[in-house]
Amino acid sequence: MNRLTLLPVLFAATLAQAAPATYVVDPAHTYPSFEADHMGMSFWRGKLTKNSGTIVFDKANGSGSVDVQMDLASIDFGLEAMNGWAKGKDFFNLEKSPASASFKGRFEGATGGVPTRLVGELTLNGKTKPMTLAIHQLKCMPHPMFKRDWCGADASGSFNREDFGLTAGKDWGFKMDVNLRIQVEAVVKE
Repeated sequence: MNRLTLLPVLFAATLAQAAPATYVVDPAHTYPSFEADHMGMSFWRGKLTKNSGTIVFDKANGSGSVDVQMDLASIDFGLEAMNGWAKGKDFFNLEKSPASASFKGRFEGATGGVPTRLVGELTLNGKTKPMTLAIHQLKCMPHPMFKRDWCGADASGSFNREDFGLTAGKDWGFKMDVNLRIQVEAVVKE
């Protein structure tokens, strides 16, 4: 192959590597977790164990988008009584309210193809508010079993639950701020 013939092949290969890819969130390795104040005495921590979503990511320039759905019925504080209370009428009221929450956003602030934040919106309890998540870690590599591209990340942010109409405990001195951390792994869609 001469140089003139090789040039278009190399250019096409470069474009193929730079194209955005769609990744499917792996629910077995994705656990949004949270911590919330308990009357200023301690923090209650929990996670949502059923999640789904897609991520579009261009590794060449760090651009893309995220759409993660979180099943509120899968809330797990590690204490069954607390799980039941959170699903019940005094908090999420899952019999009458939306049973899922979501975070949708776009990657921003890329340095060397790695974004530093997700800017988007959190939807919870039927309300949508702006939210930014800081990206602490993001790594992509070939999945050892699936032989497809695989990415993982850790991001965090905070929100005021009163903004979403979730004020249980406020009269007792509970702070309304909640820290959210999303640990996610996703494999490129087949």
